[in-house]
Amino acid sequence: MQTIEIDFDVFKEITARRKHAEITPNDVLREVFGLEPTEKPSKQKIQSGKPWITKGVVFPHRTEFRSFYKGQMYYARVEDGFLVLNEKSFSSPSPAAMAITKNSVNGWKFWECKIPGKENWQIMISLRKDIRAHSFTAENLAEFD
Repeated sequence: MQTIEIDFDVFKEITARRKHAEITPNDVLREVFGLEPTEKPSKQKIQSGKPWITKGVVFPHRTEFRSFYKGQMYYARVEDGFLVLNEKSFSSPSPAAMAITKNSVNGWKFWECKIPGKENWQIMISLRKDIRAHSFTAENLAEFD
């Protein structure tokens, strides 16, 4: 695979055109150039739709996460009861953040999340301030399936 260098303005434009975390920079460029989309490999693993529960906060299946670090946007998502970053599963946010920074970091302050069905991104730590007001129960998780 070839590598190309781009300046920060081009990077920001490509990032802004990504409608969700599953769209790669290559997908964006193929669309800009009028090329056919590439076929995505089918996932062998069946998604159970399990939420990710950490420190008493429940993140429904398909919750998106993002963080901007050293000029690059990183994306993760909830899959099968875990936070998944670059196809690696994490059970808590700090190790996922440390996989990016290579330093000790509070993942609750590092990541923003977007709950399925919601429009706004919010910093993870804001969900821990009042868990009763922001967490999801088993009963209301069904609305996100």
